[in-house]
Amino acid sequence: MSLPDYKSAEKQSSPAILHTPVVQLNVGGHIFSTSLSTLRKHPNSKLAELFSAQPKLRTDAKGCYFIDRDGSHFGAVLEFLRSDRLPTENIQEVHKEAIHYNIKPLMKRLEETPQLFGELVGRQQFLSRVPHYKENIEVLIRIARAEAIAARHSTIMICILRTEEDLGFYDNAINSLEADKESVVTFGPWKAVPSVKDLLDCIQMDIESQGYRVSVEPHATEKSFLSRSYDFFYKLIFTWW
Repeated sequence: MSLPDYKSAEKQSSPAILHTPVVQLNVGGHIFSTSLSTLRKHPNSKLAELFSAQPKLRTDAKGCYFIDRDGSHFGAVLEFLRSDRLPTENIQEVHKEAIHYNIKPLMKRLEETPQLFGELVGRQQFLSRVPHYKENIEVLIRIARAEAIAARHSTIMICILRTEEDLGFYDNAINSLEADKESVVTFGPWKAVPSVKDLLDCIQMDIESQGYRVSVEPHATEKSFLSRSYDFFYKLIFTWW
């Protein structure tokens, strides 16, 4: 008669996900109950990977499997896994969760909604054709923060060059500027339908999405009979308090 295999028994005493069809989840403090089949619905997703064979997660004090991530929008992810139903609000936030958990059917469905379709197909495709757009946004914020010491506002000059023809006038335009030429941030040119105003709206939108308060004003240049005036310049004003 062979002796019991204590090592095997020890392994079996650990949480056996295969034998627990109902799963309790703690996602960043939000508690959810769902089925194992729901979590494994899309085999290539991160959730399916986490709950394959043996769980790859720790449990909390109450025995719930713990996912260390904000769970505010996890309910919408679960609802899609259960019923294929899409959320009607917080579309962008749920899309980020779909990307994190690699649930491609949810990602695709959300990207077809009006809220994301316009952003991804329209605005982001346009901005991808504006040279160094993302880098310039970072530069604007960095300059504004550097100029915020003991001030209520930070004002940064931006130059918008819509066409290649405008680019040809850049040197003359920048030389005509009385403001500090070193801190001027230049956007363009681009080959797409959206206008200068559209780009200015995008700049303001993307900076405000990071929590800043900004406004945009045209920079008035002094007109002279002897020199040409240029309408390439705008003031981006950060308000701190």
